[in-house]
Amino acid sequence: MSEPKQITILGIESSCDDTSAAVLRGFKILANITAGQDVHREYGGVVPEMASREHQKHIVPVVQAALRKAGVSAAELNAIAYTQGPGLLGSLLVGASFAKSMAMALGVPALPVHHMKAHVLAHFIAQEGMSAPPFPFICLTVSGGHTQILNVHSTSHFEVLGQTTDDAAGEAFDKAARVLGLPYPGGPEIDKLSRDGDPHKFTFTKPKVPGLDFSFSGLKTGFKLLVEKGQKNDATFVGNNLNDLCASIQHTIVSLLLANLEKALLQTGISHVALAGGVSANSYLRASLQSLAAKKGWTTYTTPLEYCTDNGAMIAIAGRFDLDANRTGLLGDAAKARMGMEG
Repeated sequence: MSEPKQITILGIESSCDDTSAAVLRGFKILANITAGQDVHREYGGVVPEMASREHQKHIVPVVQAALRKAGVSAAELNAIAYTQGPGLLGSLLVGASFAKSMAMALGVPALPVHHMKAHVLAHFIAQEGMSAPPFPFICLTVSGGHTQILNVHSTSHFEVLGQTTDDAAGEAFDKAARVLGLPYPGGPEIDKLSRDGDPHKFTFTKPKVPGLDFSFSGLKTGFKLLVEKGQKNDATFVGNNLNDLCASIQHTIVSLLLANLEKALLQTGISHVALAGGVSANSYLRASLQSLAAKKGWTTYTTPLEYCTDNGAMIAIAGRFDLDANRTGLLGDAAKARMGMEG
C-alpha cells in the first residue's frame, strides 16, 4: 500500500518589512524564502507606505522561489496560510489579498493566521534533534512590536500573563541603537558590539510595573539622557564607550525580561519555557536564559535563528494546526493592524 498523501501548505508572511513564503509538508519545512527591504535603512525605521510597495514587488518572486525550492507545484497545495495581523495594515493587505486570490484560484482553503501566535507555534516545526515544548509551557515572546509572557495551554489557547504597557523590548533596542548612531535594524548591531563590552559599566533606573507587565519607555529616555550628558562633557564619549554602552543597555533589557519570566514560572509552577519572536535571536538573551534555567531546573526551548524573525514557516505551521481543527477562513476576512490573543 502507498503511504497517505501528506498535507502541503504554503505560508505567506507580510506583517512588516519582510516578504516571506514557506512550504510545509506534514510538519517539515521544505522551503522558507524571505526578501528583506533595505530601503528603510536610511530612515532608521520602517516607513509603512514604502513597505507595502516593496511587498508588492517581492511577493510573486518570493512565492515562486519557495515553490521551486520545495519542488512543489501550486496544484499540490492543500491550503494557503497568511498573516491576518497584527502588523502594518498596508503590508498585511498585500499578503492577505495575494493569498486569498491564489487560494480561490486553486480551490483550496485560505487560512488567516495570528502573527504572534505563529511565532510561538514555530516551536512545533519538525526539526532533527529538537523537540517541541509540552503543554502547558511559558513562552517569552519578544519582538520589535510586542513583548509578552504567555501561558500556552494548547495550539489554540494562549493566556497572556504579562505584556508591555508602552514600548516593546525590540523597539527599545532599535531606539538605543539610533541614539548611538548605529544602522537600522539596531538590535543585531547592539548584540554584536556588546560582546566586547562591560554589561555593568553603566546602570539605568529600572521601571516599577505591577504584576508581570513591562515598561521600556522610561529606560529609552534614561539611556538617551545618559548619552547626551556624556557627549556634552566629551565629544568622543560614544566612540570611547560604544561597546560598554551597548552591553549595558542590552543587559538591562534582558534582566527586565528574565526577572518577570522567573516570576511567571514561580507563579504557575511550570518548568518548561520557550523563547519566540525576533528578539529571541539575541545571543545574550539566549545565553542568560540558559544560565538561569540551569540554576532553576527549567527546560528551555529555542528555535533556529531563521524561525525567530518574521518568516513564512511559522505562518505555515500555524495554518496547519488551524486546518487540522477545521478553522478555515472566508474571502471577507479582513487584515487587522491590531489583534488580541484571545482564543
